[in-house]
Amino acid sequence: MRRKDREVTDFLEIIDILERCSTIRLGLQGPDFPYVVPLSFGLEVMDNTPIIYFHCAQEGLKIELMEKSSNVCVEGDIFHKTELTEHGITTRYESFIAQGKCEFVTNPDEVKRCLRLINQHYGYDDYPLDRCNGLAHLKVGKIIIHNITGKRNLA
Repeated sequence: MRRKDREVTDFLEIIDILERCSTIRLGLQGPDFPYVVPLSFGLEVMDNTPIIYFHCAQEGLKIELMEKSSNVCVEGDIFHKTELTEHGITTRYESFIAQGKCEFVTNPDEVKRCLRLINQHYGYDDYPLDRCNGLAHLKVGKIIIHNITGKRNLA
């Protein structure tokens, strides 16, 4: 990282940034170009390893690319404001970038647990999953993070 003064090194602070993100972006290896898609997500940390969950359709480009390579990049950010400073215009933000491997959850009980984590992230802890008509038509992805870095410019 070029700007070491903006680097976030504390693991719990990086997880806090991730938890406060409303949307993350998933980067995949496309055949000619990278492919990036925004995601809703849920999160848990197990043995100091962040695990991100998302849901998607059972088919499509995202699925095809993940079947070819499970290596993914995830980015999330929180935009606070842009302001004029004595040095010019700057943006106040917090962000993270992570790399990991993606796999799909197939156990029905685990799928429901992951969907509950996604619901919790958006404040719908008690939403009954049996009310979701599309459950039979979705896949749940599980991204096991191997490396994560954080950055912020708040001052």
